[in-house]
Amino acid sequence: MELKQTGGVLIPQQKQNWQNRPEWFFNRKHTDTYELWYEGRYKRAEIWQKKVMEQLVSKDKRIQTLLEFGCGTTRFTRWWQEIGIEASGGDISPLMLSQAIHLFDGDLVMADSHHMPFKDNTFDALAFITTFEYYKDPVRVIREAARVARHGIAMGMMNRNSPKVLRRRVQQLFGKNPFYVTATFYTPEKLIEVIQEALKDRSYTIEWSCTGLPKWFPVQQWRLPYGDFFGLYVQLQD
Repeated sequence: MELKQTGGVLIPQQKQNWQNRPEWFFNRKHTDTYELWYEGRYKRAEIWQKKVMEQLVSKDKRIQTLLEFGCGTTRFTRWWQEIGIEASGGDISPLMLSQAIHLFDGDLVMADSHHMPFKDNTFDALAFITTFEYYKDPVRVIREAARVARHGIAMGMMNRNSPKVLRRRVQQLFGKNPFYVTATFYTPEKLIEVIQEALKDRSYTIEWSCTGLPKWFPVQQWRLPYGDFFGLYVQLQD
């Protein structure tokens, strides 16, 4: 039997796709530096993002267990554990999960968020942190989340109402910043429209808050749809 060489890469080039398009999280050149990104210039943003998400989720006292899909290297999954929520992680990228297993002592699964391998109501909540932007069928993903989570869905999103979105698109025109080429940026209003379509027959409430404002700005979190990041929580009531 003749064995074909793959050029020494962990995932052959033709396998570096998902949803019929190439994704940065299937390229080791980008995934190997993911944790360093959070420890560098992104550190301040991460602190405020976590504050927003904790405020939203902690209001729902029913949440004891949580599954984070698109968990990557488990940067936020580890943090859910730190604030007292029993967290598990799921991701489609073997490159991300190969790091996650060394950083996280909880349960991990490699799976597609459009087809979550869990029974109904397995977890109290399901979370998406800066990953929902990459789904080509967001309605289906939300319906899956509402099936697997019994009480709520937490979403941390890159906000379309931010000057950084324009900067990212300009960078892409010059062949730089490959991380957002396939991303769809939402505003709170647009995301709520998707949620309403996905959960037509469900009873729920929605709360959201924005952050990612300039360092010199007098407040760093507000209820206006502007800033680099917004957190949103869907509290299921049926």
